Amino acid sequence: MLTADRLHFAYPGATGEYRFSFTANKGAVTAISGASGSGKSTLLDLLAGFLRPQSGSLTLDGEDLLALPPERRPVSLLLQSDNLFDHLSAADNVALGLPKRTAKAEGRSMVGAVLDQVGLSANVDQVASTLSGGQKQRVALARTLLRDRPVLLLDEPFSALDDETRHAIRALVLELTRRQGWHTVLVSHHADDVAALAERRYLLAGGTLEEAG
Repeated sequence: MLTADRLHFAYPGATGEYRFSFTANKGAVTAISGASGSGKSTLLDLLAGFLRPQSGSLTLDGEDLLALPPERRPVSLLLQSDNLFDHLSAADNVALGLPKRTAKAEGRSMVGAVLDQVGLSANVDQVASTLSGGQKQRVALARTLLRDRPVLLLDEPFSALDDETRHAIRALVLELTRRQGWHTVLVSHHADDVAALAERRYLLAGGTLEEAG
């Protein structure tokens, strides 16, 4: 279980502050909703280690995650921006998510498989700068899924997708979350995404999280 207990954070010089407490179960999606500017990205940055709280705890199955720097946390983060290298192909962008020391042939196979899962098997060699917004989002998601970390953080991961693709990719995320035993935390404004995926739901308002029904 991923557990945040009274994580307290305030930006220097700012008047507002945040207090986060929630749990996310293994093999399930936990959704975080809230208005723009309510602190959803701040929460993800705390979980990923890019920000440090002033107090509180963050554990994964009892392991203290706050003691770990971002690069050592068992966390994969998909940002709202696709964060691709425009001069690289879809396959080369995805390959950046491969574990270190992956054999070349094995890496090609893994990259091809995950691109096929997100419906981009025909775009393997296409340069990222020529992809559509929805295709870029799927490449970024494929790279994140390939990392296969116990904690998966998704920040509006389906926003650029058409309805048909959105439903297919949502189903893929849910299937992999269950099969791989990930603790998936989804930030989304879309009620249908939350309803389709989330086992547990939280609303972020006034700097605090409250569990929704």
